Amino acid sequence: MINTYYLIEGNEQIGPFSHTELMERGLSADEMVLSPLTNEWSAASNLPELNNYFTSQGIYFPTKVNAANFWWRVLAYIIDYVMLRRVFGGAGTCLGFIEAYTGIQTESLFDDSSDLTLKLLLVVCFFLYHSIFESTRAQGSVGKIICQLKVVDAEGRRIRLRRALGRNLAKILSSIMCGIGYLLIFWNDRHQALHDQIAKTYIVRKTN
Repeated sequence: MINTYYLIEGNEQIGPFSHTELMERGLSADEMVLSPLTNEWSAASNLPELNNYFTSQGIYFPTKVNAANFWWRVLAYIIDYVMLRRVFGGAGTCLGFIEAYTGIQTESLFDDSSDLTLKLLLVVCFFLYHSIFESTRAQGSVGKIICQLKVVDAEGRRIRLRRALGRNLAKILSSIMCGIGYLLIFWNDRHQALHDQIAKTYIVRKTN
């Protein structure tokens, strides 16, 4: 029967199960399943007919097909950069109004004379912004959300804050030597930059 699946529980084969019954059991990614579509045992994460089930659980397995390429990642970065610059610009305007209408002298961090300070603040904000968002259910920044990108571990799951902090700190290594760490995205089948390889993370793109 095309809708007949079997599982391994302990050392025993159990089943048969329909596709719906299989979903109701709450499968784990590495659970071995005998699929009627392939007639062979395989990890649940490797069966295409179970993809929708796992994505509904917030699990996006990194594959050659769904790995986000360089240009999607650049687009997400540009969106984030423009958004944060606007936030900083808005904060600078607010400080200007406070100084103009209250007479309180505020030391602006957003004028041309403080360009270095602004750049440092942008770097820190980018670091915290990406790290925090990547460890939430969104699994990525606003730019990544718009581009339908997710940061995941090798099992396709959301990463914890500590790994997200390490991943973004490792971007320093990706940036040195003319950004060659980012160019590694072109040279491996799952489009990992150097900081992705260090943190053992992937960026995948939702296709549905």
